[in-house]
Amino acid sequence: MFKTRYSLATANAKESLDYGTNIVGGITPGKNGEHLGLPVLPTVREAMEKLKPDATGIYVAAHQAAGAIEEAIEAEVPLIVAVAEHIPIHDIMRIHTILKTQSKSRLVGANCPGIISAIGRCRVGFQPLPCFMPGRIGIVAKSGTLSYEAVASTTRSGLGQSLCIGMGGDVLAGTSFVDALRVFEHDDDTEGIILIGEIGGSAEMDAVEWIRDYKKRTSDPKPIAALVAGIHAAPGRVSGHAGAFTVPGEPSASDKITALQSVGVTVVNHPAKFGGAMKSLLGDSGRVSINAPSSRPSQQRAMHTLVRRTKLARLALSPLRTQRRNLWLHQDQAFDLLRERGINASDYSGSGRQRLLGVGVDRSAQSPCIIASAGSDPYNIHADVKRFPFDYRTGWRADQVLAIADHLQISESSRRTLPKLLGELVDLYMTREAFLLETHIVERLGELKVTGARFGFDDAAFRSNNRQADIHTLRRIEDEVAAEVEAERDGIVYIKLAGDGNIGTLVNGAGLAMNTVDALADAGGQAANFLDTGGKATSQTVKKSFQILLQDDRVKAIFVNIFGGLTLGDMIANGILLAFQELDMKIPVVVRIRGTHEEEGQKIIAESGLPLYAFDDFEEACSKVIELANQA
Repeated sequence: MFKTRYSLATANAKESLDYGTNIVGGITPGKNGEHLGLPVLPTVREAMEKLKPDATGIYVAAHQAAGAIEEAIEAEVPLIVAVAEHIPIHDIMRIHTILKTQSKSRLVGANCPGIISAIGRCRVGFQPLPCFMPGRIGIVAKSGTLSYEAVASTTRSGLGQSLCIGMGGDVLAGTSFVDALRVFEHDDDTEGIILIGEIGGSAEMDAVEWIRDYKKRTSDPKPIAALVAGIHAAPGRVSGHAGAFTVPGEPSASDKITALQSVGVTVVNHPAKFGGAMKSLLGDSGRVSINAPSSRPSQQRAMHTLVRRTKLARLALSPLRTQRRNLWLHQDQAFDLLRERGINASDYSGSGRQRLLGVGVDRSAQSPCIIASAGSDPYNIHADVKRFPFDYRTGWRADQVLAIADHLQISESSRRTLPKLLGELVDLYMTREAFLLETHIVERLGELKVTGARFGFDDAAFRSNNRQADIHTLRRIEDEVAAEVEAERDGIVYIKLAGDGNIGTLVNGAGLAMNTVDALADAGGQAANFLDTGGKATSQTVKKSFQILLQDDRVKAIFVNIFGGLTLGDMIANGILLAFQELDMKIPVVVRIRGTHEEEGQKIIAESGLPLYAFDDFEEACSKVIELANQA
């Protein structure tokens, strides 16, 4: 879809056309016309009838994205790529319910940079094109910035890329790791595979089982390397991406790494290492020469099926993004919501076995679910969590009650009150657009009593669509970390990490920000914070990020680690200069700028005359910032 009032939309379309993407037209609701010499039609259905596209790229804002995806599904577009983030989670669950009823369309995303064939020179998304080179490596990633790092690394090593798929960082992904692995398995152009995961969900564990089976049934399997971000993520916090958090029963980043290694996957701790790792793996397997294939004009590859075809029919702008955070209520507020519904709720007295009962998202089933644990381990109430998924449209089923009661190990006398408690929790979850409702329950005089509650509501429903305003008035900003609230106002995700961390991190992209914290720890350093400037940061955003970091007395050195996609290297550099000019900077700053406009950014830093330490290599930059922080 072309939205010509956004100049960046046109710039993106021109760039994709110049790259070789076969764009056949665009859509402006209710209008016919022409843009960039291509037809503009009023509906997706009319575009399908007249232009017969194989794919559509949906770049509209979050509040419009769900409707645009649904329109594309109804028109039976084979491949639907949605890049917007902050689409409300309940809208996405509704979309997945629709997807399950059909077989014509596949969704990639949302909250992803898109999909790109370096060999076919076809881009449906906003990836930084200068990083790409036609080659042999297939890449699938939750994180955009980490995927760009992997692309740059494989380009530098001479391997190049075949197909790069942005799985995206949302809670529910349209295309999973397993879906992508199946494509790579049968793609003759792909001789090695890179998988980039992070905390949240169990998609990586599903990939492990697929790889285990793949290696059993294949005599000469393609080598696979991986990275999982978020080992040192703040517990209980959402690390930038909407899906970068864990709920009861989900594996940790370390669990995922161990599982991947158990099936022979080579795991690296930073994406800059992928090039060397893949070159070694491919050399050992004898699969590929180092010389990458030359680009060819064919765009015959697709995610819809293994039939190779990809065109683009819908182009528009992803608007400036405000970072996502989720609203967690205090326990007293959660108790009030339950009491309004006739549920007995009060603080735990210390008497009685506590069990867990809640409602959340089953990412594997791509639907809401009831979460239950019998609490057999008093020190870990999540130890035996089981999920009971239910259909988003029809709700939980009466026949699930017995199985849930059995798993909770509650007495016969208390079972009669379970349907009431379940019904109220599910109704609260659905009507108030929660993403996790977790309660602790005990048996009292033949009834179930709630003795603890942790309720999280979807911030995107309020910020993107202005829904659930009354729930979001319950937020108690005065109880939050002041610097985190201040950062949020400028679209920055900042999390102050516990401990003695003395390195401030300033990074663009949630995945890269998580990995930067992890990689610093591996090198012997300790980050004081997680900070994601956002994919559309400005020079003022960068200056504000410095201002926030300087409020933490623990910070003795700052590490700026940027890999530009939408974010421009020269803009970041100008933001650093602005910070030095206006904030009276007195602590050392190490800068690594890669990606879009990296040369311009590096030149600005080099010619600034400021006490900055500029590096291209991540490990060198990492070592230097640790050295400077410890010296201070």
